Amino acid sequence: MNTEPKDSPLPATEPAPQNTRRQVRLPLLLALALCCGILLGSNPFKPSDQNPDGTARGYLKFKEILSYVDRDYVDSVNAEELSDYAISRMLERLDPHSVFIPAKQQQQASSFLQSDFDGVGVEFNIFHDTVTVVSPLSGGPAEQAGLQPGDKILAVNGARVSGMHTTTEQMFNKLRGTRGSTVLLQIIRRGMSRAMNVQVTRNRIPNSSVDVAYMVDNQTGYIKVSRFATGTYDEFKAALGDLRRQGLTRLVLDLRGNPGGYLDRATKMADEFIGGTKKIVYTDGKGDQYDTQTYSRVAGEFEEGPLVVLVDEGSASAAEVVAGALQDQDRALVIGRRTFGKGLVQQPITLNDGSELRLTIARYYTPSGRSIQKSYRGGLEAYEQDLKNRQQHGEFFHADSIHFADSLRYRTAHGRTVYGGGGIMPDVFVPRDTMAFSAYYTRLQSHNLVRKFALDYVQAHKTELEALRFEQFSQGFRISDAQLQQLVAQGTQEGVAADATGLRRCSGLLRGQLKALIARSAYGKSAYFQVLNEEDAEMQQALRVVNDGSSTLMNGLSMK
Repeated sequence: MNTEPKDSPLPATEPAPQNTRRQVRLPLLLALALCCGILLGSNPFKPSDQNPDGTARGYLKFKEILSYVDRDYVDSVNAEELSDYAISRMLERLDPHSVFIPAKQQQQASSFLQSDFDGVGVEFNIFHDTVTVVSPLSGGPAEQAGLQPGDKILAVNGARVSGMHTTTEQMFNKLRGTRGSTVLLQIIRRGMSRAMNVQVTRNRIPNSSVDVAYMVDNQTGYIKVSRFATGTYDEFKAALGDLRRQGLTRLVLDLRGNPGGYLDRATKMADEFIGGTKKIVYTDGKGDQYDTQTYSRVAGEFEEGPLVVLVDEGSASAAEVVAGALQDQDRALVIGRRTFGKGLVQQPITLNDGSELRLTIARYYTPSGRSIQKSYRGGLEAYEQDLKNRQQHGEFFHADSIHFADSLRYRTAHGRTVYGGGGIMPDVFVPRDTMAFSAYYTRLQSHNLVRKFALDYVQAHKTELEALRFEQFSQGFRISDAQLQQLVAQGTQEGVAADATGLRRCSGLLRGQLKALIARSAYGKSAYFQVLNEEDAEMQQALRVVNDGSSTLMNGLSMK
């Protein structure tokens, strides 16, 4: 027996009310249209005058379908989640960077660009499902409470976190909280037979975006900027001023892996290097509303002197704006590999429920007219595979694997040739270190064995390391063959099979990583970067260039 519902014909003796459904729905549609008009009218970002009727029809259609699904679908549904999903998929049709952030994720998404947070101030890692302190922040609540590198956190406020498959995000949520509140940590320390409780009072923790600033030699400074957050420019200005007082006359600015952030912080940083009134960046959007041009306007801290900018495929957005401006104005040489190619401007729009729409409103262009944005015509999936494709095509290893059409050729202020087409192409190409692609090295890292070995070493040799100044450690400490074999043995115990060929290939990289991680726990973040830079090919190339201001590479640049 067929039980599907069917439209039943009305009895012949009864007149068919053919207009009933229309008469009922028409007022509803008119009411919805009125509501739509009110909503759109109250929205400061009004639809384009080109197609207001299409926008209204689309709004009504979506609302009508969502209502039917919520009311009549065979199973219960979460209408809000469906709406969020539909919005996200709609934005994917626009470009890769227009996104919708639900209210429950908005705070976490915004925290990346904040320069501080409330918490205990501890860097941790998770080894074998055990939360282990890598380093307490110097002067922070955790250090003041007595936490040390290597301490294992067993419980937070009585809730076990060890052996519970605790994620990094879950630990962040447990350790962060309102300033002045307390958190009780149960820890076990090397050499102790019993766990102990430590009470930590949360405080404001700086979330620095200038990772490190130090003098490489008597004249050459190095500054690494990891992102452009709320406090980045102030941090950078203070760091540059401090290095100038130490005698800085030439600088390496490291923007590798910097994903961007606030544009105005980036342009202020560029202004510190560019003298006079020169263009830094311009944007072009629909109509004139979002068209802007930004020029240098202040007397900067370092407008003359050799300057090199380090970039790689992880440098994006605001980082590309800085690199592109300094390159186009012939103020700096850019060294490394082609940058990511993110040149779309997003406007954050807070919605009524606390969620956020980040809508692309314009494109970034360098002073010479190059668009920073790479193509996304192939769709989101192809766009997300771009870096993988670059690697497969050899771009990370060979400069001649990159080909530009003549139409993408541009000229800098002094006539040097640069290319558009997505990302910033460096003046000096440095290939990626192929040792990083050792499968054995990758397996060791994926099991967190390199970090664990370094932390265990610091705990076992704490007295010896405390007796050494960092300068002594930097010059005299070496990872021996015997220590590498100890790492191999630990890997075997953890299911990472020994690989003699793989070890030979990545031994130099492992020695540098282990030494840097030991320095991080024993001497702090600055020590970590100094050790890494001693062996880093891009950094060494940058130093060779910046220290030779008379080289042909520097010819034509506005340096004195």
